[in-house]
Amino acid sequence: MWGLLLALATFAPAVGQGLGAPGASLLGLARRASTEAPIFTSVLPSRPAQSPARKNNGTSQQHVQIRIIKKKKVILKKRKKLTRPRPLVTSRTLVTSRPPVTTSPARTLDFPKKQEPGCPPLGLESLRVSDNQLEASSSQSFGLGPHRGRLNIQSGLEDGDLYDGAWCAEQQDAEPWLQVDAKHPIRFSGIITQGRNSIWRYDWVTSYKVQFSNDSQTWWGSRNRSSGMDAVFSANSDSETPVLNLLPEPQVARYIRLLPQTWLQGGASCLRAEILACPVSDPAPAFSNPLDFRHHNYKAMRKLMKQVNEQCPNITRIYSIGKSYQGLKLYVMEMSDHPGEHELGEPEVRYVAGMHGNEALGRELLLLLMQFLCREFLRGDPRVTRLLTETRIHLLPSMNPDGYETAFRRGSELVGWAEGRWNQQTIDLNHNFADLNSLLWEAEDDGLVPNTVPNHHLPLPAYYTLPNATVAPETRAVIDWMERIPFVLSANLHGGELVVSYPFDMTRTPWAARELTPTPDDVVFRWLSTVYAGSNWAMQDPDRRPCHNQDFSLHGNIINGADWHTVPGSMNDFSYLHTNCFEITVELSCDKFPHENELPQEWENNREALLTYLEQVRLGIAGVVRDKDTELGIADAVIAVDGINHDITTGDYMVTASAEGYHSVTRSCRVTFEEGPVPCNFHLTKTPKQRLRELLAAGAKVPPDLRRRLERLRGRKD
Repeated sequence: MWGLLLALATFAPAVGQGLGAPGASLLGLARRASTEAPIFTSVLPSRPAQSPARKNNGTSQQHVQIRIIKKKKVILKKRKKLTRPRPLVTSRTLVTSRPPVTTSPARTLDFPKKQEPGCPPLGLESLRVSDNQLEASSSQSFGLGPHRGRLNIQSGLEDGDLYDGAWCAEQQDAEPWLQVDAKHPIRFSGIITQGRNSIWRYDWVTSYKVQFSNDSQTWWGSRNRSSGMDAVFSANSDSETPVLNLLPEPQVARYIRLLPQTWLQGGASCLRAEILACPVSDPAPAFSNPLDFRHHNYKAMRKLMKQVNEQCPNITRIYSIGKSYQGLKLYVMEMSDHPGEHELGEPEVRYVAGMHGNEALGRELLLLLMQFLCREFLRGDPRVTRLLTETRIHLLPSMNPDGYETAFRRGSELVGWAEGRWNQQTIDLNHNFADLNSLLWEAEDDGLVPNTVPNHHLPLPAYYTLPNATVAPETRAVIDWMERIPFVLSANLHGGELVVSYPFDMTRTPWAARELTPTPDDVVFRWLSTVYAGSNWAMQDPDRRPCHNQDFSLHGNIINGADWHTVPGSMNDFSYLHTNCFEITVELSCDKFPHENELPQEWENNREALLTYLEQVRLGIAGVVRDKDTELGIADAVIAVDGINHDITTGDYMVTASAEGYHSVTRSCRVTFEEGPVPCNFHLTKTPKQRLRELLAAGAKVPPDLRRRLERLRGRKD
């Protein structure tokens, strides 16, 4: 364990390999006719279309089956007829040309032959667009200001605070608009919109216009090519589903404005948005990087892992720990100088990603990490060489491959906040592990710990092992994996925030939504969390703004999981209580599914943190518990540290080693911050009773000294 690593000579069983699964289809776009002013829209398919072999990030156009959605009643803004542009509620003048409503028959929209659907996001969701680049005609409050008009931004529990879930114009604003300053001319190609994120209100825009400017004074609109009129784009029919509209003609400008035209009756003009845009000219060729910076579906991930294994066969091994509900294998890449072999004194460490299928960044970071470690080992990098020589590393890039395939088909910008989060059975895997917290705390309250109920390696409860228990196959596979390999350190990679959380994840007070609930090893968990957060470039950026509704930078970008929000049945808590493995959760990015052109920067943000965290397993003390007479390792020995109620920080510790049938031994062990663990070995002597058992079991005669001792013990009882 970090602080106290006592490894036994156990060999992990070999795990079979296997490859095979269909590739994923891609998201398509479609057009819809209108009987009013031209409306441009792209609707999500009800099922995946026939797909090409590569990912499109949710912006390519294909033939799809269209799902018909009933229109909700909308309210049209009342406007006075104008003979010249009228000033808006701003210091700038908006030049606009309103198309008249026409009653001509419905017609198919005249899309240009050449579009640029592949343009990446400008960066509203990922925060590459700063707050001062966003402006609006008006706002209902600061918490509903233009800086909140970002795709997938999440509100707090209460409306009306500083962290509401959209930009919302004032009710009396007759001509609302949301403006984005790209800071330099850029080729705008499309817009993605959502409604307001709120558990109390329903607000979304149902149609809007788009205008452009180079100086924020003179504006022109996006026009329908056939009619020449300003295009009106169909927007949202609910709060959360992202809706993509491609411009009839890409426009080169510095500024873009979205002008809501209609919105849900009884609601307000509220939206969240992302802008798609390409550089005006081809950017200078970037420095060639051998790492593969793109999103990988199941088939591509499998292929990449195989390539790494073929490139570095002496330090890698691919194995599967089980299958998903739909039969996709949960592949693990093992990296060590002796892959497939548990070496005495060499700690086992794991990274797990993709527990929530739509949180895709962790998956790509682990694929990049295995490429990086392989490449640097071949180059002879001393840091990587030492890491792979002294540690056995296991990388599980996709714990929920079914959910990821769902998210991948939608695309990085259109998947929304939750689609693909759950497995195919709609089970949230991070709430699916056995709740051992309640069992331990109830036993503590009854005074049963540690004499009757242990405070470590708690067994699975009976109900959890029943055949009809609601346990996902992915969860069972990971539990079997934990029990098979003696992991001592782990990190669970998530997305959607920038923070590191540590156990306990579940509040001790029943039904409390949040409550500080530390473990006995709280100091160690806070250290591990700080190591990752302190090495992460994005978390250490002093100018970064909060992702959604909490500013974790005020507390060093770490938080006790239960003090954030309670998570019964989390993998972190289960790992700690069932296997003694220390595991934290890393929320890697505000954007759960960043566009692939953002992956190089995300790798730079996390590379040092990923390596430094792995190195923490070599701190503290390490040793082996042996039989004093035979020098053989003793299985299932228990290590207890005086003052820590979980059988560690720098300093001298009184450490006790015990095992069934042996006399306990206590000695002082010193934990330091020096590189490499401090040896702290134990030799235990068998009790007379244990020796007698073994002799009798072997059919041998009892030695005279034992016979005399037993006679004295019997005499005392008499």
